Amino acid sequence: MIQKRDGDTALFTTAQMAARDRAAIEAGIAGERLMEAAGRAVGEAIAKRWSPRPVTVLCGPGNNGGDGFVAARWLAEAGWPVSLALLGDRAALKGDAATMAARWQGTVAALDTAALEGAQLVVDAVFGAGLARDLDGPARAVIEAVAERRLASVAVDVPSGVDGDSGAVRGAAAPAALTVTFCRRKPGHLLYPGQGLCGQVVVADIGIPETILDATPIDTFANRPALWGGGYPWPRAEDHKYSRGHAVVVGGAGATTGAARLAATAALRVGSGLVTVTTPSAALFIYAASLTAVMTAVIADDEGFVDLIADKRKNAVLVGPGAGLNVATRRRVGAALDAGKACVFDADALTVFEHHAHLLFDAISSPCILTPHEGEFSRLFDLEGSKLERARKAAEISGAVIMLKGPDTVIAAPDGKAAINDNAPPELATAGSGDVLAGFAVGLLAQGMTPFEAATAAVWLHGEAASRVGPGLISEDLPVVLPAVLADLKASLAGV
Repeated sequence: MIQKRDGDTALFTTAQMAARDRAAIEAGIAGERLMEAAGRAVGEAIAKRWSPRPVTVLCGPGNNGGDGFVAARWLAEAGWPVSLALLGDRAALKGDAATMAARWQGTVAALDTAALEGAQLVVDAVFGAGLARDLDGPARAVIEAVAERRLASVAVDVPSGVDGDSGAVRGAAAPAALTVTFCRRKPGHLLYPGQGLCGQVVVADIGIPETILDATPIDTFANRPALWGGGYPWPRAEDHKYSRGHAVVVGGAGATTGAARLAATAALRVGSGLVTVTTPSAALFIYAASLTAVMTAVIADDEGFVDLIADKRKNAVLVGPGAGLNVATRRRVGAALDAGKACVFDADALTVFEHHAHLLFDAISSPCILTPHEGEFSRLFDLEGSKLERARKAAEISGAVIMLKGPDTVIAAPDGKAAINDNAPPELATAGSGDVLAGFAVGLLAQGMTPFEAATAAVWLHGEAASRVGPGLISEDLPVVLPAVLADLKASLAGV
């Protein structure tokens, strides 16, 4: 069955989380109470996963360190042998962190590598998600030592050194086996390299009411079925193949025909009522011999393609997989957009616009998804910033939904809404997996999903199907296991 994960789909930036902390305090919830709840949640999460053993709690000079003092006290009271090391002078602590330090009855050592001697578990409460500079000095030396010694680590909020908004490493960071964060996850928990350093992420409730957490709109989400499941186009009793959409996949010739065949099969498997692959006459035998339910159409020239997609029932077009880096591919893109079709442009259909990206962007007016990996993205966009920031800006510039692929695929819409995906296993790094993903996306567009919903659903289904297959995955496996994924998804959304 589909596994539900900890926390909500909403992701908070560090500024948004800080604002909610302030709002809770202004509403009469003492900061001391919030810190107690946070530290206790860390201690409880540790006790659920490990038996008592020597643990060293590393505390920073701010509120993250205050959480660490609470966790240390909780573990000590539960019978754990606890040591605590602090960055800076205990007398310099302020506010709630100072209050929690005063409640700690044990010794406080200086934060240095000597504090790690004898530790079998480390609690990393040095810096949280809002770190604004690179780690240096004793903090960096200790964090690097935790990593070098491969000590089991539990991170409070994020592993120290991980930027909560971008997932970037600020100087150094030690991998955590477990990360305990509060109320909502941050983008940095899902974006690499942060995702790879956080281990299991637990989202703890520390007593901030949902009315405060949900008081202002959120535009960044973890990609989960809750985000798009309500719009999933499940077949209705009265449906027929024409009512479920007709996707057109532009096929190439020669050694690249497999890409279009994978995409077309994926589009049909995800539910498009009909799928047609266009083919040069020289490649017709290859397509016809290997495709059954997918139809073929020989296209001799641009006029033939325009005539084909003039049929209003052909409502979604995919150009790119194996299409070829040539003028014809660029013209197919233009024709699909001119016809007002819902479009997915992938691979060659992106690269052919290198140095001429404005021609593509100026033509986009119908529902459209662009699916670049980082290399293709750089050919179309000259943007800096985190992966989330770049995808969001690219969507604004292009007018299309951007699916910036990778182990942390980001899907961004022109209106600023974005989702980060984190269910993709490493086995997806295989030839043809991107073609299947593009096929899922165009198949969902053909069935009437919006571009953002189609893109997010396609990416999640792609990752879930790959996880079902596991080691040994080849791209042909993905459409084969999709029915089981869809059956479980449908049952999960129905609450079965």
